[in-house]
Amino acid sequence: MQSVDVAIVGGGMVGLAVACGLQGSGLRVAVLEKAEPRPLAADAPPALRVSAINAASEKLLTKLDVWREIVAQRASCYHGMEVWDKDSFGHISFDDQSMGFSHLGYIIENAVVHHALWQKAQRCADVTLLAPAELQQVAWGENEAFLSLQDGSMLTARLVIGADGANSWLRNKADIPLTFWDYHHHALVATIRTAEPHQAVARRGVPWRRDPRLPAAQRSAPVLDRLVAIAGEAQRMQQADETTFNRALNIAFDNRLGLCQLASEREVFPLTGRYARQFAAHRLALVGDAAHTIHPLAGQGVNLGFMDAAELIDELKRLHAQGKDIGQHLYLRRYERSRKHSAALMLAGMQGFREMFSGSHPAKKFLRDVGLKLADTLPRRETAADSPGDGPQRSACPGYVNRVTLLSPGLGRRVFPHLKYSNFTSFSH
Repeated sequence: MQSVDVAIVGGGMVGLAVACGLQGSGLRVAVLEKAEPRPLAADAPPALRVSAINAASEKLLTKLDVWREIVAQRASCYHGMEVWDKDSFGHISFDDQSMGFSHLGYIIENAVVHHALWQKAQRCADVTLLAPAELQQVAWGENEAFLSLQDGSMLTARLVIGADGANSWLRNKADIPLTFWDYHHHALVATIRTAEPHQAVARRGVPWRRDPRLPAAQRSAPVLDRLVAIAGEAQRMQQADETTFNRALNIAFDNRLGLCQLASEREVFPLTGRYARQFAAHRLALVGDAAHTIHPLAGQGVNLGFMDAAELIDELKRLHAQGKDIGQHLYLRRYERSRKHSAALMLAGMQGFREMFSGSHPAKKFLRDVGLKLADTLPRRETAADSPGDGPQRSACPGYVNRVTLLSPGLGRRVFPHLKYSNFTSFSH
């Protein structure tokens, strides 16, 4: 039976980030992953699953010594963002210069980030990668957790970290309650080719109606672009012929990028939100999608996960250096409080956008257009994610989330009535 200090269930981007971050701390780490990732082919077409990596995640990946390898493969920096309500005057835009940044973030394929982190973990002397390895049973003892794998082997750990995704097996086994809601939308993901360069600006046509022609795009290359069409009829558009799809695409973008054409297959997946009532328990900590999933509108999902990783890495190093039990829930509460607060704010902000842009009633449409124009005239200021009280996190889109909160006062109390929101109303001060 192998014994480790930390067992990470799930070798995705967030789980691997935790493992790499604990290297050199004196903690022995094991990562359990169902399958070893395939090598990245240099001539492989761009993958459809991408993330908007913000400044805080970039800083973490740099600290983990993988950022240089990531940007050397395929990564595209973006410098601005534009959001508009189709067929109306509602519009908001901001850029890195007005916010005092050199850039707002990078659009990077998930596979590229994952590959770099996996290779880094392989080089870490304190990290053992177990793949393929699938968890079959877990028992929570007083001083350690006992993990049984499907191949019959066993593992003990002082702390188990659940990084096993939105449908976390570990979270379910620990009987942690989950707040779940269906956005009643599907995301259609594809790569598109534009006639005109995007100038490294992410443009998002507001997609909150049951109209398949309202996409949200993230620019990733001079001519190849990521498309995320969020609509009730995304499945119909997935099955539409290419001519019909391209016509709907060009109507949606108001010809802002010239002629747009489909350049890949199309994938559709449902959009749901999840929020674990606990991010930690006895001998257990949750990170990434196992703790929370949000709407992809702001591209903040993996960034929230990386900030979970950064917070947990620092906390475990501190506890270990002080000789404390890293698996005691009492000591993990500090991590839990910090990350639950950040996740709740982001979830509430995204829910605010959904409420504001759902429906096509003329009065509601006028109010949201006025709201967008008002937000666009506000001075670019430090976001709550940049404030000293919220740790190292920085928004991928400075000024974005704080405007969401400003336009949606009190929303957090409706979305998460069981939480205290003493700081929520001043989030945009």
